[in-house]
Amino acid sequence: MMNIFSKTKETDYTIIIGCGRLGASLANMLSDNGTDVLMLDKDEAAFRKLSSSYGGLTLEGDARDISTLREAGIEKAKVVVSVTNDDNTNIMVAQIAKELYQIPYVVCRLYDPERECVYHEFEINTICPAVLSANEINKLLGSSVYHMEAQRA
Repeated sequence: MMNIFSKTKETDYTIIIGCGRLGASLANMLSDNGTDVLMLDKDEAAFRKLSSSYGGLTLEGDARDISTLREAGIEKAKVVVSVTNDDNTNIMVAQIAKELYQIPYVVCRLYDPERECVYHEFEINTICPAVLSANEINKLLGSSVYHMEAQRA
C-alpha cells in the first residue's frame, strides 16, 4: 500500500478534490513534503483554507466534468483523493479516476458506511469518518471507562 503522506518523487502528481478542512489540510501536508499537488474545488473561495506556504496549484471547477479533470491533468496523476462533502461526487470521481484513467491510488471519503464495502471491490480506498470516529471512541472507552469499572468491581 502506497503512503501518500511520504516524501514522493518529483514526478509524482496528486489531485485533491474538495478544499474543505480535510482537503486543505492534506494539500498543505503534501505540498510541505514536496509533492506536486493540484487542489480542485467548485468554489474558488474555498482555496482560502490553504496555507500561505502552499506550493501547489488550484483549479476552480466541477470534478464530475471530464473536461475539468483533463484540465487538472488527471492523465498524469498517480494519486487522486476526493474529499468533498458529497458521497455521490466522491464516488463518481473515484470511479472515473480508477476506471477511465487507471490512476494507481484512489481514495474517497464516504459519509455513509454502508457504501464502503462496495468500493473495496473496485479497489477504491475509502475513508469513512463515522467508522473511524466510532473505532477511536470505542478504543478510548475500552481503555478508560471499562477498565475503571473492572477495577471497582
